[in-house]
This record gives sequence, C-alpha cells and structure tokens, in this order.
Amino acid sequence: MLIHGKEVKGSDVDKETRCLHYHSEIDRIAIKFYCCDTYYPCFSCHEEKGCNDPQVWPKSQFHQQAVLCGSCGHELTIDEYLHCQSSCSSCKSAFNPGCSLHKHLYFEV
Repeated sequence: MLIHGKEVKGSDVDKETRCLHYHSEIDRIAIKFYCCDTYYPCFSCHEEKGCNDPQVWPKSQFHQQAVLCGSCGHELTIDEYLHCQSSCSSCKSAFNPGCSLHKHLYFEV
C-alpha cells in the first residue's frame, strides 16, 4: 500500500500504517527494515510478508531515515525517533509509547 508516497507492506495496512497486529489510534508508524530496505508496520508483518532475514539497524546508521509517520508522511531518522517522546517531530501526532518495548527488534541496543 502506498502511504504518503511510500510503499508499506504488511497485513491489512490502513492509510496511517496501522496493521492487523497493531491498530489502536496511536499505532501510526512504519519502520523501514534494515535487511530489505522496506517499510512494515511491525515485526510480525515483516515475519509474514518480509525477506525472511530480519536484521536490526546498527548504531552507526541511526542517522538514516527509517521511521514513517503514518499521519503526515514525515520520515524520521532513527535517532530522531528514539528521542521523539512518542510524537512526530513534524505534525506532533502521538505515537504508541509501548513501541519502545520492541526497539530491540528493529534497532541495535
């Protein structure tokens, strides 16, 4: 599905990047996976429809844009996302703060 001009793959993805697995009002980001350079709403979507070789972003690449705000389409760098206090730096839409519990699935910690 194209969301703000970016392809986001996954299961039942809506216009703000929510998916079958995470679909509350504040579930509105997609993460570009390091292994396949493709946006997915969550790790489960990548497991189901991805490259079958999940790899986390190394710290040396945290300056890369890899998080898509489903509300406005702003692409955050990993550093920006990890320090954004669960809201988009561009449109201020809230992100799910619970996502921080899963950061080890996407980023080197």
